[in-house]
Amino acid sequence: MSGYASGILAQLSINIVIAYSVFLPAAAGLLNLGAAGFVLLGGYVAGGLTSLAGVPLLPAIAAGGLAAGAVAFLVSFPILRTRGIYMVLATFAFAEIVGGILLNIPALGGAAGLSVSAYAGLPAVLAVTALVVAFVAWLLSTRFGLAMRAVHDDERVAVLFGTNLRLTQVFAFTAGGAVGGIGGGLTVHQFNFIDVQTTGTMFSIFVLLYVLMGGTQTAWGPIAGALFFTLVPEGLRRVAETTPALSFLEASRYIFFGAAVVLVMMWRPEGLVTRTLVEQVHGFFGRRLKRG
Repeated sequence: MSGYASGILAQLSINIVIAYSVFLPAAAGLLNLGAAGFVLLGGYVAGGLTSLAGVPLLPAIAAGGLAAGAVAFLVSFPILRTRGIYMVLATFAFAEIVGGILLNIPALGGAAGLSVSAYAGLPAVLAVTALVVAFVAWLLSTRFGLAMRAVHDDERVAVLFGTNLRLTQVFAFTAGGAVGGIGGGLTVHQFNFIDVQTTGTMFSIFVLLYVLMGGTQTAWGPIAGALFFTLVPEGLRRVAETTPALSFLEASRYIFFGAAVVLVMMWRPEGLVTRTLVEQVHGFFGRRLKRG
């Protein structure tokens, strides 16, 4: 595999992991615009452990996830007292606070960002991504996952049927924070650098769009959203480079990409992957297997 292809695949895998950090709260009816905060926490903790304390790569990434999860648990109680746009603003403010704190820690690079020498590599990134996808798919298949989907669909009805609303949402928010921390640990060790400036407001908005466009009804939605947002802009750039007649796409590919986003949201406002679509696919392959 070429270096270009492996780089795109690694970026796609990391985007999928980070998308799940927003998907888990969203699956329980929570909109999180603070993905950057958890990614930064996990990235700086993991990067600091490998570069300053000599901790091995995988334990450091796990520690970054645990640290981000612990912070997510602590901040979930005040954040979950808000609703709607106020929750979005609260999570956004959390990410800004994290960024401001990290900018003022010289030992971790300050405004220049954190550089590390430990390198994850594509096999490690793919392995961790597969584990995260498997965990989320398993979680949604459990009774707790059913409770999350019930809260997502209608909080009042879920409570009437005995769902512990606060426990479900706290767990979903905490799990999302931990997964975001793992994504940050992968980011800093795959690209050997992380900083607050490039992991800021627009980063959180894009991650939220991964989930909203992919769909919040199944575990496969974030994968579809990450695929779209990672591969479509890059595909337009490659087409512009290889086709002289379409060279204008190089400078304006994000205009076409934005138009594609609007069209997809008009066509599939519930997201690219829905429960109905998944059930139809399962039914199709089930019938094919029976015939075979």
